[in-house]
Amino acid sequence: MTTALHPREDTGLAGRLARSAAERTSGAGLRTSEVAAWLAERRAAHRFAVTRIPFADLEGWSFAPHTGNLRHRSGRFFTVEGLSAQVGEGPEGRWEQPIIRQPEVGILGILAKEFDGVLHFLMQAKMEPGNPNLLQLSPTVQATRSNYTKVHRGAAVKYVDHFTRPGRGRVLADVLQSEHGSWFLHKSNRNMLVETDEEVPADPDFVWLTLGQIGELLHADNLVNMDARTVLACTPVAFAERSAQLSDMMLLSWFTGERSRHETRMTSIALNEVTGWEQDPWSIRRPDGRYFEVVSVGVEAGSREVASWTQPMFEPTGRGVIAFVVQRFDGLPHLLAHARVEGGFLDTVEIGPTVQCVPDNHPLPGGAGRPPFLDLVLEAKPERVLYEAVHSEEGGRFLNAESHCLVVEPETPLGSELPPGYCWLTPGQLAALARHGHYVNVQARTLLSAMTTGAVAW
Repeated sequence: MTTALHPREDTGLAGRLARSAAERTSGAGLRTSEVAAWLAERRAAHRFAVTRIPFADLEGWSFAPHTGNLRHRSGRFFTVEGLSAQVGEGPEGRWEQPIIRQPEVGILGILAKEFDGVLHFLMQAKMEPGNPNLLQLSPTVQATRSNYTKVHRGAAVKYVDHFTRPGRGRVLADVLQSEHGSWFLHKSNRNMLVETDEEVPADPDFVWLTLGQIGELLHADNLVNMDARTVLACTPVAFAERSAQLSDMMLLSWFTGERSRHETRMTSIALNEVTGWEQDPWSIRRPDGRYFEVVSVGVEAGSREVASWTQPMFEPTGRGVIAFVVQRFDGLPHLLAHARVEGGFLDTVEIGPTVQCVPDNHPLPGGAGRPPFLDLVLEAKPERVLYEAVHSEEGGRFLNAESHCLVVEPETPLGSELPPGYCWLTPGQLAALARHGHYVNVQARTLLSAMTTGAVAW
């Protein structure tokens, strides 16, 4: 019996992506300098409004009588429940909190197509209620299963067939990735890059851009949204690396050891059983004002599948910092990665950046509980910053959630002794790990997207 065999790897893809990354000023659609104005024009073309409302004004949402869980009457979308976490001994290793449970797997997909021999990516001007500026550059498709199966009885999700119907194109990347482990319980999205040769109908809210153009736009604050960044992090670009401080097998062994050494116990509890939090008509929050609040909003969005709705959201109480510290070994850049435990992860840990925190929650420099390397990152001289931007977190569930994103190369190299849970890996090794589900967390993928698109000035 004869069967058709396929090459195990597309050896030409890395070169095609490199050509796309080299085109940074213009492409088949807009010039890079025109994208911000195009987004402003799309913002003006539709009515967008987000209003804070009390829980009593939520339509279709209610607190369950016995558990207090905040849920939708359809039983779909998501619920706000409670989580009891134990990750170690002592009070720092135990806590309770509200958390979002959204078991369905969504699709984050970017459609690719070649124009004049250069790969372009179809990006969307999409409104999300949590974005500080509402409209940002998003993937071609950004939809939960409830959205693209039209539970909301709204319009169809445009271009979704390219990602849900087999055979519509060549898959360049396809991986299940986690979302924010501190706010979501076991949430995964399917991150996809699909190339098509078909004619793609034009739409005024979509634009074709090269990989390099998107890399340039990642330097702007709050322009490329989180869902686009996580897909771009999965792009199978090639990095010019032949060696590393740890071999790939040594790195995998370190990561497996980190997953094995942590004993964690995550237990779902009723929202009305969560201790250390209080509820009033407008919010669920901690009395000390730390971490985040659960709030509600009313939304009007003329360009969305449904024109208006209400929903709960999580709103952090301060701006986050996510940063990789860089150090060169024999001239090759390495990133200081942290194996992080977060309450919502499917497994015990995922690889995160060197620093991932909200500094306002740790107010005393050098104080107890201050995250390692935070002060080093915050005090870095401008000339030692290889990449910097403020990016919004996921705007569909989180309100005004922003992170100051940095890649920093300190003037003085770090010593050989690292705190437990930290290790050096190369950008190429991080990118390779991101092609596996639940290895690299969403904050590290934001910074990785700046590397896969060429935005980091090595």
